[in-house]
Amino acid sequence: MANNYDVIIIGAGPGGLTATLYAARANLKVLILDRGIYGGQMNNTDIIDNYPGFSEIKGPELGEKMYQSAMKFKPDFKYGEVKTVTLNGDEKIIKTDTDEFTTKALIIGTGADHKKLNIPGEKEYEGRGVSYCAVCDAAFFKDEDVVVIGGGDSAIEEGIYLSQLAKSVTVIHRRDQLRAQPVLQKRAFANKKMHFIWNAQVEKIIGNDNKVEGVEYLDKVSGKQKIVPAAGVFIYVGVKPQTEVFENLGILDEEGWIPTDERMNTKVPGIFAIGDVRAKDLRQIANAVGDGSIGGQEAYNYLQGLNDDILDNETLG
Repeated sequence: MANNYDVIIIGAGPGGLTATLYAARANLKVLILDRGIYGGQMNNTDIIDNYPGFSEIKGPELGEKMYQSAMKFKPDFKYGEVKTVTLNGDEKIIKTDTDEFTTKALIIGTGADHKKLNIPGEKEYEGRGVSYCAVCDAAFFKDEDVVVIGGGDSAIEEGIYLSQLAKSVTVIHRRDQLRAQPVLQKRAFANKKMHFIWNAQVEKIIGNDNKVEGVEYLDKVSGKQKIVPAAGVFIYVGVKPQTEVFENLGILDEEGWIPTDERMNTKVPGIFAIGDVRAKDLRQIANAVGDGSIGGQEAYNYLQGLNDDILDNETLG
């Protein structure tokens, strides 16, 4: 029974920590699991300036504050990589690389990762000019030249967003036309700050060991190496949900995201999904926190419903 919990939350990002706070303060026995340090992608963000209550705060500092708030109500926190999740009636069985746990209510907050180019300079300059979120980081490049890599909806939407602050936005795409929906293309082509480089294979992000200075690419038509000067590089070549371990549960869509209703319910009763792992458009700390508060409260409501059913059955018996 030591490893049996009322609620288990997988993922200790802003959504998972908020769900922990709400579930634990409802006097539930709560376990939060993560394969790494709490805070999620906040730990990879230098400055956050779009979270209410703080004009500016370091990502790891915000993660620490959220963690301390959640731990005030004495949940358990354990490190471990989840290997399998299986169902046995109302019971959910979670096996990690080191242990096994059971619960009636499971909250999934494993998040999503931006697909990487895996080129020289990308990892080295992440947080120092390389970004995967214009909404998060556009303000740091006011009146600067920036590059957007990609040609889909996200790349063009974020390019348009960047153009409100940046001096110029150069979109580099490996093909000869965009994949974004026509209405976005129309807006982008009409934007005087936006420029386009076609048939280009980005090969390197260059800098001065402190910050980004430009992008080196191969012009696939001429075969020549070229450089675009830039203070910032925004990469949009896709986002991948961290949901492989949940494939057997039947809660994923065709792209691996987890659809939910407005109360964070998935297709399986007692399994909730929150934050970036959900099928949605905006992925920000603020709405992950909102998801987490709903998920934590709905887990409590779900357990109360199970208890009511037990009482009704006992009464009828």
